[in-house]
Formats: sequence, C-alpha cells, structure tokens
Amino acid sequence: MAFDDASPLVECRDLRFGYGERPILDGVRFTVPRGKVTALMGASGGGKTTVLRLVGGQVRAQAGQLLFDGQDIGTLDRDGLYAARRRMGMLFQFGALFTDLSVFDNVAFPLREHTTLSEALVRDIVLMKLNAVGLRGARDLMPAQISGGMARRVALARAIALDPELIMYDEPFAGLDPISLGTSAQLIRRLNDTLGITSIVVSHDLEETFRIADQVIILANGRIAAQGTPAQVMVSDDPLVRQFVHAQPEGPVHFHYPGPSVDQDFSAGLRS
Repeated sequence: MAFDDASPLVECRDLRFGYGERPILDGVRFTVPRGKVTALMGASGGGKTTVLRLVGGQVRAQAGQLLFDGQDIGTLDRDGLYAARRRMGMLFQFGALFTDLSVFDNVAFPLREHTTLSEALVRDIVLMKLNAVGLRGARDLMPAQISGGMARRVALARAIALDPELIMYDEPFAGLDPISLGTSAQLIRRLNDTLGITSIVVSHDLEETFRIADQVIILANGRIAAQGTPAQVMVSDDPLVRQFVHAQPEGPVHFHYPGPSVDQDFSAGLRS
C-alpha cells in the first residue's frame, strides 16, 4: 500500500527529545498521512507516548521539528497552541473520565469549555456522539456504574465531541477483555473512515493494532526500527522488530537488567 505524503497532517523532522541525561528520541523522522490510522509501537520506554505529548504541545522538541498541518508546534505561542489543540482529540489510557460527572456531562465538557453553543445544541451533539459509540442509552450513568470497556467508549465520544481532525489514542486496548478490545478496535477504524479523520494509535496489542492500522512505526532505542504496512513490518529482518512482533523472549531486549555477573555478585557476598 502506498501512502500519500504530499500533505501529511503530522510530520516529525529529525526530532530529538530526552528527559535529563536520558535521550528518548534521537533524530526521529516520519509522517502521518491524512485519513489513515498510524500505529506507534515498540517496547516500553521507547518514546511512543512522548511523541503524543510532542504533538499536543505538552512538551517541546529539543531539536528538529514537529509539524501539525504545516505548523511547527514547538514555535506556537499559547493562543496558537490552544487553537491547534482544538483540532485534536485525545483518548487517554483507561479513559480518564471525570468521576463526579455523568456520562453525558463528560462528553459535554469540551463543548461547554470551548464553544458558546446553546445547551439544546450541546445536548443533540452529545447524544449523537454517544450514539456513534453505542452508549446513548447510558448517558445518565456515572463512570463508577459502567465497565472499563464502556468507559473507554465514553472517552472516545468525548474525544470526538469537537469534530477534531486528529485523534490520538494512548494504549486504548489496555486492560480490556477480548470482546471490549475487539469492539474498541473496530470502533477506532470505523470512526476514522466515517468521519474522515486521522488517527495515531499507541498500543502494545499487536494483533488488533495490525488489523486496523494502515501504517505501523516501530520505535526502538530512540530511532525508527521499522516503518510500513503491517504486512511489511511483520517480515522485517531487524532483530529487535522480529523479537517484538513475534513475542520472542530472547533477543536484543534482554530479560535481565544490566549488572554484574552472577558469579561476581555471589562471590562478593561470600567474601563479605
């Protein structure tokens, strides 16, 4: 499958970022095509969620550029950043619903916060968004009264409330049972195609993510280890990518954290 990179919605250009002395991204370069589902994958700590934070402007690149629709997010002032964020939706890990607000009010929150729409229009929009995720009938329930899978769908309805051009998903399948996981995955794909939006999905769930993604990017050691369609990534000959996609316990990612040899540690104990 060929991707149209003529006008990507998101573009990373030689992106560098780290926390203190620890580099996370080291010259990362990729594009997110409009209207496609792009999956960011890789071992824990590889910089996937950091990319989402850079796109949303929560942190700024230390070198390189992060472009959203041609705008360098790192150079925007507060008003410019808020304007860009209004064109984005975010589904946080485990949903992050407001526990003291009903399902309806959770979805209504961004509409009331960022628009001057009448309550009658807010009601209609909220019901439409909840209907899109199959939860219009749950509008009066509180977060404590719904399952984890339902909470994730409510969070998705909230993420699309302002009709964003980009939706970012941070581990949308974590902790879900197989039925809820499959439902959520198909919902992401269907909403992406129906609404004509662009999606970035950070996930460790290989099977479901590969099933819905148009493009997969594997991050490792601060760089891109593989990039392409799911089929192309599956046959990568990179040892780290092969270990990741085939769930191999042995490979470049070791089970043991680096340290002295067993002989050194135990012999030191005997001498003390």
